[in-house]
Amino acid sequence: MELIDSHAHIYGKEYAADFEEMMERAAEAGVGTIVAVGADLESSQEALALAGARENVYCSVGIHPHDADRVTERCYELVREMALSSPKVVAIGEIGLDFFRDRSSRENQEEVFRRFIRMGRELSLPLIIHDRDAHDRIMAILKEEKAGEVGGVLHCFSGDLAMAQECIELGFKISIPGTVTYPSNEALREVVRGVKIEQLMVETDAPYLTPVPHRGKRNEPAFVRLTAERVAQVKGLSAEDVGRITSFNTRKLFGIPQPAEQDTIAYMIRNSLYLNITNRCSNRCTFCPKFDDFAVKGHELKLSHEPNFAEVIAAVDRASGFEEVVFCGYGEPLVRLDLVKEVAAELKRRGIKVRVNTDGQANLVHGRNILPELAGLVDVLSVSLNAANAEDYQRLCNTPFGAAGFQGVCDFLREAPKYVPQVTASAVTVPGLDVGKVRELALSLGVDYREREYAEVG
Repeated sequence: MELIDSHAHIYGKEYAADFEEMMERAAEAGVGTIVAVGADLESSQEALALAGARENVYCSVGIHPHDADRVTERCYELVREMALSSPKVVAIGEIGLDFFRDRSSRENQEEVFRRFIRMGRELSLPLIIHDRDAHDRIMAILKEEKAGEVGGVLHCFSGDLAMAQECIELGFKISIPGTVTYPSNEALREVVRGVKIEQLMVETDAPYLTPVPHRGKRNEPAFVRLTAERVAQVKGLSAEDVGRITSFNTRKLFGIPQPAEQDTIAYMIRNSLYLNITNRCSNRCTFCPKFDDFAVKGHELKLSHEPNFAEVIAAVDRASGFEEVVFCGYGEPLVRLDLVKEVAAELKRRGIKVRVNTDGQANLVHGRNILPELAGLVDVLSVSLNAANAEDYQRLCNTPFGAAGFQGVCDFLREAPKYVPQVTASAVTVPGLDVGKVRELALSLGVDYREREYAEVG
């Protein structure tokens, strides 16, 4: 499992006696990267030094609201100098408001918070926000200071789902700490349920907020795995999915380089192994995010070349623990019909369930009815219907076949059950689409129906 602890204070005396052992435990737990977060001038300097000494540590610099009463103009200058001193500085923070302890006046807290937001905007660095019992003021100030221009993360999120959605609309991620494991913290689990995994990060806030079953002891980065596992349980994902996706989210927000890797041909989501065999499509769907970003659930799916049979099978052989193989990457798999048939034949020889996710225009692309060629090779066919009439289909999907494109999809769906045991029509839930009418059409064509989000990929 790949994990990033997106918020830890590991430079303090709490780790002096066993720092190296603590870092080894983190590596053994799958924590490949740690963001050391500054909370005042001294700790920001310590975080910066640690990031300079450790390849897998990045840092932020800032001043916690507890110390707002002591912030001078020189403090701002020093934080700014630190932020500019190294590319390992990836954020301004932690900054924000704490109306629970009130260790500094609320007036000064708000002024310092505003100044650091402006610094983040000036330096194009995202913000790490501390918010305790100050939800309304946090949101008001973020909006007034145009913090969405750089975005950031609400660390150790403690608001409700409505606030989380408001933060996300503003361009901020939601970071989940070990408190999600506490039996009494159903409110945070409700936030996790209601927020897309693409908007979540995980953290320890070490040495604080230790998760169950270590509650009451010192927290450390290795324990972020327990948080990821609890998030996975709540969302019905695998722990590997949560680790990979939250790590991707953290890297993207903070500009932390992705590890070098080869083309992603096979990738896991839940218990399914997906095959990414082409980036070509017939359509140019308005809702398709690949025109901005080729990442899905933490997997980068942009291909440098289209893989051959040997490469695809080798990728399948490297995977384990899957219940089905799905032809569905960032492209239309049936444009490579011969490869799909060849790979599917080998998978069926091994007794593996095969699913194909398609736009349903393969007959138009190949100029013949290709469905008989899938008989005995494909167990499940999921076809993107996406509209109830040709006009809406053209508007949403930009088919190159004009009115014949929508009719071709309908004909494909009507014919498919003769050759494939299970056929489902799907529709992406985009604004303005009458999904009820799409459902009615699917049922009239004699197939099952389901709605999905595009990023769901199956």
